[in-house]
Amino acid sequence: QLQLVESGGGLVQPGGSLRLSCAASGFILDSYAIGWFRQAPGKEREGVSCISSYGGTTNYADSVKGRFTISRDNAKNTVYLQMNSLKPEDTAVYYCAAGPVATMRSMGYDYWGQGTQVTVSS
Repeated sequence: QLQLVESGGGLVQPGGSLRLSCAASGFILDSYAIGWFRQAPGKEREGVSCISSYGGTTNYADSVKGRFTISRDNAKNTVYLQMNSLKPEDTAVYYCAAGPVATMRSMGYDYWGQGTQVTVSS
C-alpha cells in the first residue's frame, strides 16, 4: 500500500523552529517530486514548497522564502521541511504529496499524507 506519513508538527512559539518529515512506505520516493502544502481553518490549501525527484530543483511560496527549507534524503525515503522564524500565520495543517513533477499546484500530485498540525502561538 502506497502511503505518505507526515510527522514533526506541534505547538511552537513565534520565532521558533520545527522540522517536518514526510516518510514514504510501499514505494520508492526518489522517483517522485514532493510538495508541501498547508491549509489553515477557513482557507484554501496552498503550496508551501516543492522539490524535484533528485533534489535539483526547489521552489517556495513567497510567504516562506528565506524561512523554510525543503530537502530530501532518498536513502531514508524521506523529505523534510525545515521551518524557522515561524509566525502565527504559519499555523495550519501541513501535508506532503508525491507526484511526477515538482509544482506548487495541488492537482499535480497523486499521493497525499494525512497531515500534521503546526500551531504557532505564544
